[in-house]
Amino acid sequence: MTETTVGIGGAAESTDMVLNIGPQHPSTHGVLRLRIVLDGERIRHAEPVIGYMHRGAEKLFEARDYRQIVMLANRHDWLSAFSNELGVVMAVERMLGMEVPERAVWTRTLLAELNRVLNHLMFLGSYPLELGGITPVFYAFREREELQAVMEEVSGGRMHYMFNRVGGLKEDLPAGWLGRARDAVASVRSRMDVYDKLVLGNEIFRGRTRGVGVLSAETVHAYGVSGPIARASGVDFDLRRDEPYLAYGELQDTLKVVTRTEGDCLARFECLLEQTHNALDLADACLDRMADLAPGPINQRLPKVLKAPEGHTYAWTENPLGVNGYYLVSKGEKTPYRLKLRSASYNNIQALTELLPGTLVADMVAILGSLFFVVGDIDK
Repeated sequence: MTETTVGIGGAAESTDMVLNIGPQHPSTHGVLRLRIVLDGERIRHAEPVIGYMHRGAEKLFEARDYRQIVMLANRHDWLSAFSNELGVVMAVERMLGMEVPERAVWTRTLLAELNRVLNHLMFLGSYPLELGGITPVFYAFREREELQAVMEEVSGGRMHYMFNRVGGLKEDLPAGWLGRARDAVASVRSRMDVYDKLVLGNEIFRGRTRGVGVLSAETVHAYGVSGPIARASGVDFDLRRDEPYLAYGELQDTLKVVTRTEGDCLARFECLLEQTHNALDLADACLDRMADLAPGPINQRLPKVLKAPEGHTYAWTENPLGVNGYYLVSKGEKTPYRLKLRSASYNNIQALTELLPGTLVADMVAILGSLFFVVGDIDK
């Protein structure tokens, strides 16, 4: 064998190249910028540059009363709007020491799991698209549309539901809605094997994701990564099981915390897919329980001006993308003195600084897409 070294002049062979990915790149689920340093085809350094979508929601919370902040809260992760609202109203209810009617608790749990399925379906369809497979996203939107229809019927919104209220929910469910919701869940479940066969059974998809972007459990803990991304690296943590809220304490027999140990792109996709199956099972369990509930109120009557007592509290929820935390500080006024939002995507995306160095540019989008983030959730 003969080796030939070709000089390219200008000492370019030892010069690193700085490449900007974004801030308008279509693979980033929003306006994210990655500044990467390349040595040939290999990434030496990666830095997520955030802030292009920042709208100052936390500051806006301080100028809105406790009814109005729900509208601000449901927008940062536009795929998990119901879950975002839920965390805020739970924090306010905890400050007030308020008990929520049982019908509201079970309805919230059901809608939170339907919202989880809607969120996961988007990533189950869009991730193969980023790797060159266009077909799964069409199936994903077909299933999403069935669930969107029942969510729209109950709340009036397709994306920003605005259905949570301090003390419960906006209004009771429409007549016959439980049956239509059950039909929609059954219809979506009957077609979920598409992702097992079409995506996981695809040798190109497996070749692009197996062993790529391995995230260690130590890195998960160091960066505060949560959700299906953390569980794919063997970190067995889920607030629904470990610190139950809403009706999850009564759903432990149905709830399954999905974990993997590989920590690669394929494991993250498998966790997301299996968690979607489990969310549909949880939705069915909620529907069964709600069918047996006696008629009753769905919310609490509130005073015309709602003021939280002076103090502070922290509420956290297992959102579709990971742990969302809400630190509420009140000075006894009708507006929060401070409401700090801990969003899942913000922590998850920081792990790119550990994941990307040493990998090929060709694998960058595979790793980026497997982190399942929403840029609005990063920037808040």
